[in-house]
Amino acid sequence: MSEAQWERTLTVTTAEQTHALAAAVGGVLEAGDLLVLTGELGAGKTTFTQGLGEGLGVRAGIISPTFVLVRIHPNLPDGPRPGGPDLVHVDAYRLDSAAEIDDIDLENTMDTAVTVVEWGRDRVEHLSDSRLEVDLHRSVGGESPASSPDGVFLDFDTDDDDEPRTIVFRGFGPRWAEAPQVLEITSQVEGH
Repeated sequence: MSEAQWERTLTVTTAEQTHALAAAVGGVLEAGDLLVLTGELGAGKTTFTQGLGEGLGVRAGIISPTFVLVRIHPNLPDGPRPGGPDLVHVDAYRLDSAAEIDDIDLENTMDTAVTVVEWGRDRVEHLSDSRLEVDLHRSVGGESPASSPDGVFLDFDTDDDDEPRTIVFRGFGPRWAEAPQVLEITSQVEGH
């Protein structure tokens, strides 16, 4: 796996801030962009994707695609970005390999949509020479969460949407040679 070209770490304290940050990022995304979201249960991956959808101007109602694997959210012709890309939202948690990712035919929409893959690390890198990785981490009780032996933290008490989260962005490949300006402005404001 190639090295990230840059990394930015931001802290948000509410679900609304997560949503707003993602909406700003969504505003700079283009057809063909691949985003890989990583984070324990309740870290805010779906909230982040909802914000991306708002920034992209796609149909509302984004929910986790856990049981269907893939949901496609079409761009709204009367939305903020008419003619913009659709959002393809994938949950790869139950998929074990890149071959299983290939079985769901994401390459058919990669050029015309923004593809967001939850739990996609080490499964989707072959789909594009560029990707934006987004790691969402939540603190539990003010302490760093303990991980299971496989590195995945499972905390089923996900009711506290307004606990602080750390969001780490990493850019890979030519599309993400530089961090989006929205991350530069936000990180300067937050002092990171």
